[in-house]
Amino acid sequence: MKSFILLYFILSLISIYPINQLPFDDYFRDETMRIDYHHMGNSKEEAISIDRIYSYGIWAGSLKNLVDEINFGKYCIKIYDLSSGALIYSKGFDSYFGEYQTSSDALNGIKKTYHETALVPYPKNKIRFAIEKRNEKNQLLEIFSSEIDPGSVDIVNDKVLDSSVKIFKNENNGDPHTRVDIAILGEGYTLDELDKFQKDFERCTNIFLNFEPYKSYKDKFNFCGVFKPSEESGVDEPRANIFKKTVLSLTFNSLGSERYLLTEDNKVVRDIASHVPYDALIIMANHSRYGGGGIYNLFATFTVDNQWNEYLLLHEFGHSFSGLADEYYTSDVAYNNFFHIDIEPVEPNIAALINNEVKWKELLSNGIEIPTLWEKEQFDSLDLKWQDERRALNDKIAELKKNVAPENEIIKAQNEYDFKDKEHSAEVDEFLHSSKYWGKVGAFEGAGYQSRGLFRPMVDCLMFSKGKKPFCRVCENAVKRMINSYTE
Repeated sequence: MKSFILLYFILSLISIYPINQLPFDDYFRDETMRIDYHHMGNSKEEAISIDRIYSYGIWAGSLKNLVDEINFGKYCIKIYDLSSGALIYSKGFDSYFGEYQTSSDALNGIKKTYHETALVPYPKNKIRFAIEKRNEKNQLLEIFSSEIDPGSVDIVNDKVLDSSVKIFKNENNGDPHTRVDIAILGEGYTLDELDKFQKDFERCTNIFLNFEPYKSYKDKFNFCGVFKPSEESGVDEPRANIFKKTVLSLTFNSLGSERYLLTEDNKVVRDIASHVPYDALIIMANHSRYGGGGIYNLFATFTVDNQWNEYLLLHEFGHSFSGLADEYYTSDVAYNNFFHIDIEPVEPNIAALINNEVKWKELLSNGIEIPTLWEKEQFDSLDLKWQDERRALNDKIAELKKNVAPENEIIKAQNEYDFKDKEHSAEVDEFLHSSKYWGKVGAFEGAGYQSRGLFRPMVDCLMFSKGKKPFCRVCENAVKRMINSYTE
């Protein structure tokens, strides 16, 4: 009888409140629980174990949208009230480990361990913390579960701030519960470069808020710059045998890709970020070489002094905040079969056209054919030639640095690369603008690192090629939806 009454109560609660709008105060207090765990394995196996759990600060997220209805990401964390079994919080995400699983090392059976974090509102009662992962059909299945007692003496009350960390604020518009709170962490700035960090932070914020759709939602964002000095300026460049003593251990050549800029030091990232409330993280690298990265609901990285810094910031944040996929397919990447052409990707801006169905069909241009036969062969000929030249130029620069060549030789080689890169980008822009499909929404083959079998919504987009250009309409809609999920 008691079980029946409890079930009736839960069903009644669900009927009163939409599944993502459960009453926050019934289940949570306005603090953050940080669950750190280890994620280990290779391409065929994985395991998860809890490391430490922390409590600190206010909860930065929405008090209303607690259960994730957007449904992006390869993984999903879920929090269940232990006594009733009710799902009270969830959030989709991607991970560094998830990317590693597609690498050659993982396919060869090499196991690695990554440190990861789940941030959740602090529960009032015991919970079941679960992690789900998508299977080969993109269905989420539980791969880990652990009970957590929020009153446990093992939970670290981590509210002591690091005195060496300095906080800067820009465009702060109010209550973190109804704003997108972005923390921008500085990497590779020495104490003497504090002024540079502050100027770079302000420039980064201005770039962001002058780009649509963020510009139209300017009052929905809070920005905090978080500075902790590094011993040395810059970041690691392994191919050039350059290693720096920096706070966040950011490095080029992540997963073997020369321009991929990530860090595996998750604990330090989270420790420094915990000084401010945040929904999203950006790591701003004090470096001039082209590089960046973005992993959904983890972080975005970019080099602040590169000629493409605006593109890098906006493109990588498109990955990390809105779950957008890369639409390009001609560049080298570290992945193997990251997407499958026989399964519809969960990312909103690429499609496999299963049964010729287009996930963005409501945005299709009138009379457009599906798939849309654009000038692909000509583009491939233009871009693949540059990719070969780009690799050779990058190899040359890395070799010069590795051999400690005279500074003027290195600068000359870098200037040559920058000039040719800019020149090629202008050629790509001119070619794509001349397409008969320019400005139209269709289904254009070539996306998600694959030349065949995956499709993007428009000929060009910020997620397709470098330069000052907008999101396509599909990407812009996805970004707006994500903003609303944090601010409603």
